[in-house]
Amino acid sequence: MSNKWTGLHARLHCILRARGLLPKQHSLLIAVSGGQDSLCLMRLLRDLQPQWGWNLAIAHCNHRWRGDATANADFVEALAQASHLPYFSATAVEIPASEAAARQWRYQMLSEIALAQRCTYVVTGHTASDRAETLLYNLIRGSGADGLQALTWQRHLAAGVLLVRPLLETTRAETEQFCQAQGLKIWQDCTNQDWQYARNRIRQDLLPYLKTHFNPQAEQALSQTAELLRAEVDYLETVAAQWWERAIAEETSTTEKPQAPATTPAISSLNRLVLQAAPLALQRRVMRRFLLQALPTVHPL
Repeated sequence: MSNKWTGLHARLHCILRARGLLPKQHSLLIAVSGGQDSLCLMRLLRDLQPQWGWNLAIAHCNHRWRGDATANADFVEALAQASHLPYFSATAVEIPASEAAARQWRYQMLSEIALAQRCTYVVTGHTASDRAETLLYNLIRGSGADGLQALTWQRHLAAGVLLVRPLLETTRAETEQFCQAQGLKIWQDCTNQDWQYARNRIRQDLLPYLKTHFNPQAEQALSQTAELLRAEVDYLETVAAQWWERAIAEETSTTEKPQAPATTPAISSLNRLVLQAAPLALQRRVMRRFLLQALPTVHPL
């Protein structure tokens, strides 16, 4: 247990209970980079462990992007040892060529470690600030509501493994203050200052501008917008699934033949007349689902 129980401890405890994100007695793999957000998460979960009965472990993914990447990994390993928690690491054989490639590799490694260690949850330190930045980034790219809902509380990562982000109501300023109050030494990632990455420009230039000239609580407001959109996207997906089933059923009934194969074939068409009756937003979702099935090399944003 850390030196004092803080408001952040109480908030996270309430969020976990209200949302059922990390049930008691489960094994959690905490993704730790060494930065303030992941260190804050690690300390909070370790402090809450006696009440929740979790089995905790630490994972670190080394992209080999920086000259100090190995030292960074050693730093996280030392933190895990000091906290008496199991430590697991992965190092990229080939350096990822982009942020997207790095993210894909990182989640793949976290999935493999979680499965190997029988952890049912991978927990990351994404914050309300990350959510706001992701919403702005996707908005600029022209994303629809799915992209703007940005960083959901949880999603499936692999068979039997959920990715959970329990700090989505906490800002980066709060995690920094928490680390300072708890005396946690933070590993400074120099790539966070590199403006060739669009997210860094949003973090260091666009968001401060919005907070100064439009809304001092811009991060929280944008994060709340993402949360509202998440609920609406969930509803639209539920209704779109109903139209999907109708369009398939109608198409099957008009094309079914007596000697149908025993195995269920891939969906090759939809009933256009049925789909025309749906609102445009639902037509788009049904067609996207169809294309993702018909063209498996296409991945959602």
